[in-house]
Amino acid sequence: MDSDNSDNYDQEFWELVEEEFMDDSDEEEQLQNERRSGSSSRPKRRTTVDRGREEGHNRLFNDYFSENPVYTDVQFRRKFRMHRHVFLRIVDALGNHDEYFQMRVDATGKMGLSPLQKCTSAIRMLAYGSPADLVDEYVRIGESTSIECLERFVRGVNVVFGAEFKQ
Repeated sequence: MDSDNSDNYDQEFWELVEEEFMDDSDEEEQLQNERRSGSSSRPKRRTTVDRGREEGHNRLFNDYFSENPVYTDVQFRRKFRMHRHVFLRIVDALGNHDEYFQMRVDATGKMGLSPLQKCTSAIRMLAYGSPADLVDEYVRIGESTSIECLERFVRGVNVVFGAEFKQ
């Protein structure tokens, strides 16, 4: 590729990036039209994303908690910043304290998020200071659910283990 073709390619690439990712005028125009037409008074449907939460649980379980996990105890400790048995003790204690950390079936008959997924989401955010939407790619939990997991995790750990660690 000669220099002129390369420059044209670069320019076309950046124009496409700007058009696709940086130009949100269509979205703004749509919002303004909805406001003008009064369509915002209609009940809004929540957009649902099938994240494959069952697959996320299976991957997490096989990677760290199965009889022959993919990752060793040393790797678990590095990723979770605690020993596996400590993590499992926390998961068990939170499940006994708060039904939020128990496996349930949702309104559509699908299995909900597992206690392992919820606690992993909270631990990863605490251990790494990562934003809530970052854990979605591995744990398969959306941002708002990750935030809820973190809040309930912190409250639950404080209630269940607080007296044990107060000085």
